[in-house]
Formats: sequence, C-alpha cells, structure tokens
Amino acid sequence: MAQVKISGLKKSLNEIKYKLSETIHKTIVKELSFPKEKRYHRFIAFDEENMLFSNTKSDNYTIIEIMMIEGRTKETKKNLIKALFSNIENELGIAKTDIEICIIESPACNWGFSGQTCDEMQLNYKVNV
Repeated sequence: MAQVKISGLKKSLNEIKYKLSETIHKTIVKELSFPKEKRYHRFIAFDEENMLFSNTKSDNYTIIEIMMIEGRTKETKKNLIKALFSNIENELGIAKTDIEICIIESPACNWGFSGQTCDEMQLNYKVNV
C-alpha cells in the first residue's frame, strides 16, 4: 500500500495536478513494482496566505509525501526519490529545487483497509523490493 499527498499553491497545483499525478504514479509503479490499478493521491492546494515558504522557491514549490508499508530497501527508496525528481522536472518543467519528497513508512500491522489489518492479508504485490 502507498498513499501520496501532494501539497502546493492552488494557483500552480490546480493547473498541473492530473499530469503530476500521472507522472508520480508511473514512477511509483516502475520503481516499486507497484500495481498500475493502485493509485491513491490526495492534492492539498493552498491559497498563498496559507502556504509560507522560503523566497528561494518559486510558486511551483511542491511537497510530496509518500506513506507506505515498510519493507523496501534503502536503494529502492533512493531510486524512487531520484526518479521522481527527474521525471517531474522533465515532464512538468518543475525545477528539482522546487520539489521536496518525504517517504513515511510504517509496519503492515499499522495499516488497515478492506476490513483487515495489512499484516493479515495477502497483497497482490511485493513490498520487499
């Protein structure tokens, strides 16, 4: 399981959210060997007065938080982050310096969906990649 939260300025994020979602999703599918049908993205778009950040960032400043079940290797997670930076810059023109990414992991027993805890269910994909 992986859920992605994408935050940014409303005026910038609303124009690109579908393309950004597609770019993030295809990167996660490739780098985590994740099923294509499993896309869970939440966009949080702020008015300018509700998102304060350094003047070293542009209006394209975007924060990406990926919550997922623990088990991926350090190398897999680093590859995911690097691929996201590259793909977002190449496909949407957002500078790498305007993107921040954080992976948040928790044990399968901390996840619940479809009426069960994740450690009690059989997933149709590998977590240990």
